[in-house]
Amino acid sequence: MAGIGAFVANYDFNNRAGPEASAPPGVGGGSNLFFKGHQTLKEQLQSMKDKEMVEAMRKIVEMVAKGQDVSDLFPDVVKAVVSKSTEVKKLVYMYLVRYAEEQQDLALLSISTFQKGLKDPNQLIRASALRVLSSIRVQMIVPIMMLAIKDSVSDLSPYVRKTAAHAIPKLYSLDPEQGEQLVEVVDKLLQDKTTLVAGSAVMAFEQLCPSRIDLIHKNYRRLCAIVADIDEWGQCAVINMLTRYARTQFTDPNKKSGEEKESAEETSSGSEDSEEEFMASLQTGPVDMVDSDLRLLLQACRPLLQSRNSAVVMQVAQLFYHCAPEGEIIHVVKALIRLLKSKRETQVIVLTNITTMSAKYRQLFENHMKSFFVNASDPTSVRLLKLEILTNIATEANISVLLREFQTYVYSADKEFAAATVHAIGRCAAEISEITDVCLHGLMNLISTKDDTVVGESVIVIKKLLQMQSSDKSSIIKRMTRLLDTVTVPLARASILWLVGEYVEKVPKLAPDVLRMMAKSFLQEEDIVKLQILNLSAKAWIVNNKKITLLVPYILAQAKYDLNYDIRDRERFIRKVLCPNSENPSPLAKYAKKFFMTSKPPPNLRSNFKSRDEYQLSSLSHMINSNAVGYQTLSPFPEVAPDSSVRNVIDTSWSAQTKEKDSNSLLNYKNKGFYSSGGETDEDDSEDDDSDSDSEDSSSEDDSEESGSEEESDDESSGEEETDDEDEDSSEELSSSEDDDSSVEVQPKKAAQKNKKPGTATLLDFDTPTETPTVASNNNATLDELLGDFGDMSIEQNASGPNYSLTQNTSTFELLHRMSGGGLGVDYSFPRSNTSPGFVTIDLSFNNTTDQPIDDIKVDNIDLAAGMTFEGFDPMSVLPPGKTSQARININFNDTLQPAKFTICCSKGRFPCKIQPPVGELLSPYVVVESDFDALKAKLSGMHETSNECPNSTGDVTNLSNIVSKVASTSICFSTEPNCLKFASKTIAHDKTLLVTMDVLSASIKITVNSEAVVLGSMILQHIITAIGQ
Repeated sequence: MAGIGAFVANYDFNNRAGPEASAPPGVGGGSNLFFKGHQTLKEQLQSMKDKEMVEAMRKIVEMVAKGQDVSDLFPDVVKAVVSKSTEVKKLVYMYLVRYAEEQQDLALLSISTFQKGLKDPNQLIRASALRVLSSIRVQMIVPIMMLAIKDSVSDLSPYVRKTAAHAIPKLYSLDPEQGEQLVEVVDKLLQDKTTLVAGSAVMAFEQLCPSRIDLIHKNYRRLCAIVADIDEWGQCAVINMLTRYARTQFTDPNKKSGEEKESAEETSSGSEDSEEEFMASLQTGPVDMVDSDLRLLLQACRPLLQSRNSAVVMQVAQLFYHCAPEGEIIHVVKALIRLLKSKRETQVIVLTNITTMSAKYRQLFENHMKSFFVNASDPTSVRLLKLEILTNIATEANISVLLREFQTYVYSADKEFAAATVHAIGRCAAEISEITDVCLHGLMNLISTKDDTVVGESVIVIKKLLQMQSSDKSSIIKRMTRLLDTVTVPLARASILWLVGEYVEKVPKLAPDVLRMMAKSFLQEEDIVKLQILNLSAKAWIVNNKKITLLVPYILAQAKYDLNYDIRDRERFIRKVLCPNSENPSPLAKYAKKFFMTSKPPPNLRSNFKSRDEYQLSSLSHMINSNAVGYQTLSPFPEVAPDSSVRNVIDTSWSAQTKEKDSNSLLNYKNKGFYSSGGETDEDDSEDDDSDSDSEDSSSEDDSEESGSEEESDDESSGEEETDDEDEDSSEELSSSEDDDSSVEVQPKKAAQKNKKPGTATLLDFDTPTETPTVASNNNATLDELLGDFGDMSIEQNASGPNYSLTQNTSTFELLHRMSGGGLGVDYSFPRSNTSPGFVTIDLSFNNTTDQPIDDIKVDNIDLAAGMTFEGFDPMSVLPPGKTSQARININFNDTLQPAKFTICCSKGRFPCKIQPPVGELLSPYVVVESDFDALKAKLSGMHETSNECPNSTGDVTNLSNIVSKVASTSICFSTEPNCLKFASKTIAHDKTLLVTMDVLSASIKITVNSEAVVLGSMILQHIITAIGQ
């Protein structure tokens, strides 16, 4: 029925069948005209012309929207389902959904038609037929609905599978006995890899079997990976379900022992005080202790804070609030502040959730205090919520600003808001002792205003504050008793009487006068005031009964016949305990002082929203502060995390098998001697190699077109024709190069030609990365010999072949000291042999300095900045004592110097580490000839150019080349200009060109850097100058 209004709005009311079409049946003589209109509609439906059928169905839907009975058209409408017009079928389905439950017998006649629709070639028709079939609330068609759902779950169209997921709750509500079969269907839908189906499948799971967590285990990581691609409605369902899942499968990330707290403090004290580390220090548990799967969920949902849908943002906020470490909840603050600019209805929901969050974590919203200042256009509901938040985040630092703001709110025309402001001032005074006297003074000034609501609330707050103070209160009490003649609010009058009675010993002369005044108006007072008058009578009698000997019996006599039984009961109790004018006192009289004069504990002025913390944030129950129908309580974190291996899924897909086959083929090539001339390979492997070569060649040709090198493209195309003839020669020469290292220098031009084959170059670099030929291996080589190495190479060759840098980077950096790692020392270096495109390769060296083996060494809790990615190594099962083991990781730093943070886990503990790359390791060599170098340099002029001069302290061109190669991974472009060195490289992640030109003068060196990445270029320039100076 959701689309009825749209069709009615599009219908032309001036072109209806006549006035009889809108006349309800049975109204005078108009009924005949009404049924004549029905006859016209029947004729139009039977005409089998799409235009007339659409017009007739629009009229029928319009009549249904007006509440008219058109059930007599049911048989004719059902026949229209066979129409080929999609619009007609949609209107027919809409009509049938409306009358299927009322006309069950007639609806059963259309079942066969819907079953035919389930086999329609059009996916929209199949989905519509299933939707209508599931909307027929007839018990006898349950088996048909079950078969239709099972068939639709396997449909090729994800839209039909999505509709099947929507039909599952409808069938379950119709026949709960089908639950077991439907659970199997839901299990299959949860494994669907289409993002269009995921949200609907999770919603069906939530309504059908929310306690079957075992169905989520194998789909958990996939749902985390695709949550950003699901539709917004589905994202809300998935995040809500994963929040409940996380609370049952992971331990509390904020819970840790005392030893862990001490180690965390030592770690934080030795680190740099960056903003991120400072915010991380707010949490009670270290980030590194978060389970890797929980970390996966948090990282997958965090980008959704930028969603345009406020419901999605709220779901992510509640996920972080309930499951994330305290220090990471700060990430949701700005997103929630952004939602305050939405519609009024959204503001109320967001502010309600912020109020609960601020009551527990006040530091989150301190910096955004002004966002919660009340605007003149805000409704009362929004004003009260903002006031509650301002009170929650009040601290000694911002209380002066808040009090000035509250002073304005007190005089608001909105009485409810003004009274709430007075209560907020009292809460601030109670929580911040430094301003209690100031607030009391301000509240005493408010009791002299003419607003009864403000005065009454002020008296109540002053009464609570006086209970919390130990100073002399007699002056304030005397001033407040004068208000009994003017204050009309019952609670305020009762509060004044309570104060006089509570501190009657400090104002013994004041109590009889107050009691005498209240005795006159006893019968006109409210019940709450009468009870306090009786209490005051008892307390004044205990302190000094000489002045009120006749007054107290008079008050008790009035209370004896009061209509309220509480007041009558109180009077009888006081009479028995005190027994005025009685010769036989009661045995309870000696306990009278303990009954009435016992000191009371001070009141606890706290936020009313703290009680809502038991409900899940952003839920309806949290909004109404009560259990709503269907609410599922959020489970507490388990003390011990369940087995995480249940989330490990063995990928049996074709792609996974293909990857395994490729890796096995590569291993066989190694074992058989891939470069030997006598080896034979399988046909399948050779076909794979050919396909890989073709793809590499095509990519190489694309690169050549971009660089504009037409000659090299011709060389490659001609080289492809002679590939078969050169295979034996290339294999023989490469195999001989393994025996004789000098062959690289003897035949540099020949080796360069062999490296044109992408597959061969990649495997060679993989097998023996340290044997990559380098120019710097011969420092005494002449310019012609060096040109011989690079003369036949161009830009395109570098894209597919190995990187030719001047020297390898031999610098080693310490990642984990053996003292900090419990005997495990870890060093890292940059080999400059990037095995993954876009990634910086890093070699790790693990050294066990203990006399015990170290088990299960792995990387966990990876924390990367936006745009960065991480490829770890396979876990090491054991590292024997005194031994060293090597591992390799790949990190895409996204061409930034942001550190990659992760945790090294082993049997000795968990040790947080981070790797920040040197700026030169973000580059890869870029082989280019001088003409192309000059052309690129001309393009990268202006703001892309940075230059500087430094003293020439080296005096040797070769030394300058070595210095540059140590600073950055570059390739030399030999220049015909005298005393000029040129180096070229590209950034690894984004393939941005960086050129370095050095003009060597007698006393100085002018260095010019041209780069697409301006900041990176200036940093490289400074590093080169520093290296030359050293």
